[in-house]
Amino acid sequence: MPTPTTTDPAPAPPKTPSAAAPPGATRRGRIARLLPGLALSLLAAVVAILFSRAVPQASPALVAILLGAALTNLASLPQALRPGLALASRAVLRLGIVLLGLQLAVGDILALGPGAIVLVVAVVSLGVAAGALAGRMMRLGSAQSLLVACGMSICGAAAVAAVRGSLAPTPRPGEDAQAARERLDAETGTAVALVVALGTLMIPLLPLAAAALSLPEGVAGIWTGASVPEVAQVVAVGSVLSPQALKIAVVVKLGRVVLLAPLIALVTARTRREAREAGSTTAAPPLVPLFVLGFLAAVAVRSFGFIPEAAVAASSQVASLLLAAAMFALGTGLRRDVLRTAAGRPLLLALAVLGLVTALGLVGAFAIA
Repeated sequence: MPTPTTTDPAPAPPKTPSAAAPPGATRRGRIARLLPGLALSLLAAVVAILFSRAVPQASPALVAILLGAALTNLASLPQALRPGLALASRAVLRLGIVLLGLQLAVGDILALGPGAIVLVVAVVSLGVAAGALAGRMMRLGSAQSLLVACGMSICGAAAVAAVRGSLAPTPRPGEDAQAARERLDAETGTAVALVVALGTLMIPLLPLAAAALSLPEGVAGIWTGASVPEVAQVVAVGSVLSPQALKIAVVVKLGRVVLLAPLIALVTARTRREAREAGSTTAAPPLVPLFVLGFLAAVAVRSFGFIPEAAVAASSQVASLLLAAAMFALGTGLRRDVLRTAAGRPLLLALAVLGLVTALGLVGAFAIA
């Protein structure tokens, strides 16, 4: 009987390694993913700035965050927008903060005298410390308490977002890392909405109070700069008061903005320490974030007169555009459930910190004017 023959299977064709995508194509693909959300953020920023020029009482940050909140609650945002919105809420925001440093000249702040410097330091340090303590007593999360306190005590929405960049999302029981990050973003959006909205209410209220108290221009200007959260809001209030009060208010306010850098360093140091104590394997943020170093470098450039005034004015417009774009992106995180939580304890905390800062500002203004 003949032995059956076996047929060997045909050899598989040799595997050819897949050609790697050219670096240029990968880069173009990444840019293409970012463009839709980034373009929408910048467009919303332009709309917010134009609206604020027509209605000076409405700051671009407030208009932008309201646009973002309205869009996310009235329509379902396509996933294609998410990468660009994330870029706007972080990288674009940090660039705007760096450019904000070009508006600060240390010499202008020192010219106010030691009393004004002590007042600025007192408002910022006591406002932040009291806000963090009050938030703990209200059983708010430490991150949200710090975000609200810094926004009210330093420079509004820019301070909130800068502090967010120095905080590490800490998962709660039952949360994963992504859920913790989304919660921190929502808390950031809530804090921004509160400080911008309450600061905007001060635009008509503070001039009325100054008139009722018959405050001199100098006292009214110092009080405005020491207590109103946003730089744009300070300008609006000062414009209602008088040109002299406006000039004083802006310089005092910029003194508060200067303290953003050391505060971010302290927050980052605390975040690193907490990560070590918890045994976290996540890479700790740098002690002084790169955008804070850029902010300090911009302050130095302006203080030493290395940049002409025309460039300073242009950088102010660009900073407003970038910060408004970032506020719009943060506003898209303010869903209905987040907005409902803002009406409770976070609102009470924001009112408490604003009340303390306003009282300190008034007492200090009388003491040094």
